[in-house]
Amino acid sequence: MIAEGFHSYVPMERLSVMGLFEVLSRLFELLKIRKNLVRHFIDNPPDVFVGIDAPDFNLQLENKLKKAGIKTIQYVSPQVWAWRQNRVKHIAESVNQVLALLPFEQTFYRDHQVPVTFVGHPLADTIDLETPQRPARERLELAADDKILALLPGSRSSEVKKLAATFLGTALYVQRQMPDCKILIAALTEKTSALIAEQLAEFPDLKHVQISVGQSRDVMAAADALLVASGTVTLEAALLKRPMVVAYKVSKMTYRIARKMIKVDHIALANLLSKKPMVPEFIQDEASPENLSQALLTYMNDEKAVKAQTDTFMDIHLQLRQNASAKAAEAVLGEIGLLVPAPEGEAEHVAV
Repeated sequence: MIAEGFHSYVPMERLSVMGLFEVLSRLFELLKIRKNLVRHFIDNPPDVFVGIDAPDFNLQLENKLKKAGIKTIQYVSPQVWAWRQNRVKHIAESVNQVLALLPFEQTFYRDHQVPVTFVGHPLADTIDLETPQRPARERLELAADDKILALLPGSRSSEVKKLAATFLGTALYVQRQMPDCKILIAALTEKTSALIAEQLAEFPDLKHVQISVGQSRDVMAAADALLVASGTVTLEAALLKRPMVVAYKVSKMTYRIARKMIKVDHIALANLLSKKPMVPEFIQDEASPENLSQALLTYMNDEKAVKAQTDTFMDIHLQLRQNASAKAAEAVLGEIGLLVPAPEGEAEHVAV
């Protein structure tokens, strides 16, 4: 955005904070940044404020700006449909409109009388409808005829610590049935790569392993099947049309609390977006190497099972491929009265 001429009042690295401890340790700084932004925008009111994701930060900011008479739009909905649904009242008070990436979010907000526009998902626009294996394999120096299982044990260190051993154990089970199967592991950073390598040392019988840092999309595109930690990456895997199994583990206390709060039946976005859930999900104790390997071997060996899953993924891709950036821009312009119906026979809308 800076390259396009935008001015950054606060460097993004100061706002890129994840995890409860990290947020608490920098809470005073974050609150001060938000207070300064409120003051700045009230003193220099924009035509519209568009908060992108980061709902815990943006919604409080948007609330104060809206009360000051500034139009506000939240681009990317918090997962209010999944848990803490009472937040929808605060969202309604804070924004003039929500720009939703997922179709069921539009239904949810309309049911709660919150103005909303479904714009589609940017990933669905950037990922081609057909993604061949060969280019990704060439970039990763893998043979075209290799049988490859990809492991994506999460982006955060806490996830990797919880899941790496289970994922590696699963790969070992798969290799016992398919000795020539190569194991490709995606690590987001050098730090998570080191954590994976540390766990890998506990599996001396696991062969043909390659850890790739910062190349998760190529890792997925190169694979015949994926074992994926629950998260946004499951949607990316679906858009790449790669058969997958999803797993997740948290602490027992977190799981007990989450079970009471979460209002959806599935953890994989692909299952939430399809009429018939097609992605096997394994949570907590069910996410064992035995269970996971059995599910993965189905997709490594059964073409009908693969086709059933990937056909569903194509339906999801088409559903989300809406030219999201253009739709979002139209919604923003419409909110401030700069978008009017076009003359008959021309484009749908005209910016003025």
